[in-house]
Amino acid sequence: MSAIIGIIPARYASSRFPGKPLVDIAGKSMIRRVYEQARLSRALDEVVVATDDSRIFDHVKAFGGRVMMTAAAHQSGTDRCAEVVAAHKGFDLAVNIQGDEPFIHPDQLDLLVSCLTKPGVQIATLIKKITTSEELFNTNSPKVVVDANGRALYFSRQAIPFQRGVPPEDWLQSHSYFKHIGIYGFRTNILAQLTALPVSSLEGTEMLEQLRWLENGYPIQTAETTHETIGIDNPEDVERVLKIHYGKH
Repeated sequence: MSAIIGIIPARYASSRFPGKPLVDIAGKSMIRRVYEQARLSRALDEVVVATDDSRIFDHVKAFGGRVMMTAAAHQSGTDRCAEVVAAHKGFDLAVNIQGDEPFIHPDQLDLLVSCLTKPGVQIATLIKKITTSEELFNTNSPKVVVDANGRALYFSRQAIPFQRGVPPEDWLQSHSYFKHIGIYGFRTNILAQLTALPVSSLEGTEMLEQLRWLENGYPIQTAETTHETIGIDNPEDVERVLKIHYGKH
């Protein structure tokens, strides 16, 4: 059996929403909600919040969560995860859990791990079928094209593939499109290799970190989820999430 650690990177500094992990969502902080949802996963042996801010560190400690202070210089959540894995020996697999999805479903984490534990899989992530044109053409929502075995061929902020001769409003009727759900699972030895790679050309163009891995020949296996996840990028999203989950206006 593989030992599996779930890691929740959490930064206080955010250009669009400073202090986001500590925002109150119906009586609990966002980071606490993510942590508690992750703890409900049957697949994870340990869950740790990775932060570079003492306010988040103290808050997680206060509610009884596991937390580790990490370097402030990390460029990505993946780098932060790698530091946690290096400090926690004995884990074969690591899951990078988005710290801004307070209602992430434990089943999604279990699905990701089941994908990751298949023979030959180095990196795993989740995808979800797109159902609206608004979502399809939203450049803030990355799309993914997969091969016949579910391995990612490419990620893009654009709607891909392009349908020649078909009006864009009809694209969803004639092809299945998938959006990327941004949680990742890694074999821990692969994670160490990924963080040593320099920023790649495609990554710098689309501003999608996973393109660095594809561009360097690391396959990314996907699994399809039916659960909707709602990330919080700015203060307005908090109201939207409360309305969806609690009917609050």
